Amino acid sequence: MRKNLLRRCSLAWVVVMLLGGCASQKEITYLQDAGVLDSEAIPQNYEIRIEPDDLLSIMVNTRELELAQMFNLPQVNFYLNSSAGTSSPSNRMLGYQVDQNGNIEFPQMGTLHVAGMSRSILSEYIKTELVNRGLLKDPVVTVQFLNLKVSVIGEVNRPGTFEVNSDRISLFDALSRAGDLTIYGKRDNVRVIREEGGQRVIATLDLRSKEVLDSPYYYLKQNDVVYVEPNKARAGQREINQNRSIGTFASIVSVLISLAVLIFK
Repeated sequence: MRKNLLRRCSLAWVVVMLLGGCASQKEITYLQDAGVLDSEAIPQNYEIRIEPDDLLSIMVNTRELELAQMFNLPQVNFYLNSSAGTSSPSNRMLGYQVDQNGNIEFPQMGTLHVAGMSRSILSEYIKTELVNRGLLKDPVVTVQFLNLKVSVIGEVNRPGTFEVNSDRISLFDALSRAGDLTIYGKRDNVRVIREEGGQRVIATLDLRSKEVLDSPYYYLKQNDVVYVEPNKARAGQREINQNRSIGTFASIVSVLISLAVLIFK
């Protein structure tokens, strides 16, 4: 009788553990509703657009190098102090700062309104203007962002701010740079904080569903902040640690009071 009871209890325990494991897997697995081989077109609206406060590198090249130099900002040498007290030289390229009206001041061409353009559009625009104004015959114009970055905070392994050197960085790219979510990060409540059009927008995304791939916030923009919220287990763990610290402090105080009573009795 006892053996049968033990067997039943053991079986029940195994079932509970399996069910618990399945529930945990559902909470942490990405893109759960994706098929074995799903295929869909990739939207082409991920190209980052220029915004106020962006810092742009605009390089103009042509066969007549001397003529091109007037359009290129110089590189500036500066020194970084190390922890050992020594300094090492480094080069920093000056850029064109986009003002609050979305404009830059470009040599020989004056004020250019660049906000809303992509890198490729601005490059082609400057190239066309240089030719039409008779400034250069066969220019090659290269535009790069110098201060493009996104931040990832919350329940990830390596939170921080990351520089972006491509026009396309997805939410998964940013999370990968941050070392992925910890086991305590909520996969169904990842938030993207974005400033655009004079407004701050907060979008909530569910990484467990493939619908996240169709979100306008899946491809990140400059200065986006990704926040991963902690789950209940993390909140409970912090509360336990806090209570444990309070209990330890109370114990120390109690011991000190007891010693004081014995000493001064």
